[in-house]
Amino acid sequence: MNRESYDAIAHQWDETRLLLSDAEKRILDLLLEHAPAGANVLDLGCGTGRPIAEYLVSRKFHVTGVDQSTAMLQLARSRLPDQRWILSSLESFEPDGEFAAVIAWDSLFHIPRDEHAGILARVRSIMPLGSRIALTVGGSEHPGFTDTMFGHTFFYDSHSPDAVIALLTSLRFTVIHSEFLNLPTMGRDKGRFAIIAEACE
Repeated sequence: MNRESYDAIAHQWDETRLLLSDAEKRILDLLLEHAPAGANVLDLGCGTGRPIAEYLVSRKFHVTGVDQSTAMLQLARSRLPDQRWILSSLESFEPDGEFAAVIAWDSLFHIPRDEHAGILARVRSIMPLGSRIALTVGGSEHPGFTDTMFGHTFFYDSHSPDAVIALLTSLRFTVIHSEFLNLPTMGRDKGRFAIIAEACE
């Protein structure tokens, strides 16, 4: 569902998602705080490469972007041709090499929550000690649901923030920062919660 929907709205998304918010820039800077110059960063659900991959490249990092949308990746490749772009679902992606930082920004909650532990475990396996991951999850406990964007239907599902923090801890991460980006409401907004965690012993 989401693959076809993101293919359909790729250009509309690209024209809308132009800049990092102040909170996003602050979180990315904390994510990259100790990453060495020129290091590799893995962007899971990279979309069109704007604005996150663009910012990473401006900071002199090398990006490996993964996305299941062909149309989104075409825009990313045209925008940042010197970076590495991989067409894959996150559920089937097998990371290789080592990455100083990993980003899963607004991507995990498009995937059934039963898949999240496996995705994060595979990512943890290629993260050296001290490397960091930044991710967003839903901000409340709720069953999976669908919603529309630009007239197309998208699937959403997520563990609660507390459950995600517990999952990260079980995978040998230490959470170093977390915050609500959007508080849940009584309506369609289920909330959005950001986490930065560091790979530990």
